[in-house]
Amino acid sequence: MAKRKIIKIDEGKCTGCGLCIPNCPEGAIQIIDGKARIIRDLFCDGLGACLGHCPEGAITIEEREAEPFDPSTKLRVDPERRRGIDEKKAVAHHHHIGGGCPGSKVMDLRRQGGGKKALTGQSSELRQWPIQIALVPPRAPYLEKTDLLISADCVPFAYADFHGGLLKDKVILIGCPKLDDSDFYKEKISQIVKDNDIRSITYAHMEVPCCFGFISIIKSAIAGSGKNIPFKEVVISINGEKLK
Repeated sequence: MAKRKIIKIDEGKCTGCGLCIPNCPEGAIQIIDGKARIIRDLFCDGLGACLGHCPEGAITIEEREAEPFDPSTKLRVDPERRRGIDEKKAVAHHHHIGGGCPGSKVMDLRRQGGGKKALTGQSSELRQWPIQIALVPPRAPYLEKTDLLISADCVPFAYADFHGGLLKDKVILIGCPKLDDSDFYKEKISQIVKDNDIRSITYAHMEVPCCFGFISIIKSAIAGSGKNIPFKEVVISINGEKLK
């Protein structure tokens, strides 16, 4: 094994905020046990695109013996190439790696004066970015002391009063209980609930059976945290009516 440049993460400085993850184009970094870690050396190109995105200055470049970088093994490209990785720790599904996309940048929209009025005169109630469960860092600042809305991603399309009736004054996490990786969601939601002071959780989903899978995941996360977090379920019909 030859020496080469590769990133080094100082665990003493790392707070597990996750801001480095969307700035790693190769998908080499994940939050494991509350700390940012390289999943495997061969995923890191050593160019340091993530440098400067850590607010604690925990990421540097070092030269040491490491597996050669192999660009064909990017986690977000081919899930079959994840074989051989510790599946329990490498919980990020290939579709859930933020990469270097600017769309993954963490933003607290409350600091920008909230949503903008649409032509209808209604205002967006969105308070943060990103909103996909996979892309939200477990310790994003907007998760602290908040009321959390977890929504199946079909709900905003079916329920006309989504912003005013569900999203207002809440931080939102969006995902699909049927098509996405439920094991990943179990890990991610459990970590979010454990690491933050969540005041309440509302789960909004469609009336179709596949949407009910999130309920056990959320309740398990609350139970595992040992916290007394109020939980509310909202069911939306395919016709766009609030049933529960």
